[in-house]
Amino acid sequence: MHELLTKDDITSSDLITLLEARENGEADFLLVDVREQMEYDMAHIKGVDLLKPTSRFQEWAEELFNEYNGKKPVIFTCRTGSRSGQVQHVFKSNGFENAINHYGGIVTYSGGIER
Repeated sequence: MHELLTKDDITSSDLITLLEARENGEADFLLVDVREQMEYDMAHIKGVDLLKPTSRFQEWAEELFNEYNGKKPVIFTCRTGSRSGQVQHVFKSNGFENAINHYGGIVTYSGGIER
């Protein structure tokens, strides 16, 4: 497992490194954007696997928890790292060990963006 995937929080620079490593088959993780659909449609990080809006957390959290807990790390991202930090905290406090927060969010991200 890539050493960055053992952290609780990663920076935008770390995320760029991890996305490159995943592209090269050197890392395996799920990148989940927890912003709302409108925010995602304006711009999102190239490489996001799922959009799971925080406003609908109750609808998707248990399924995501059960599907990925113990299988692969999940990195949560949002606009600034606040919402993703809250989601990460809930996952970790319920026993999901490999929940990672992208601290700083898309506003600090200088890697590939899709519109």
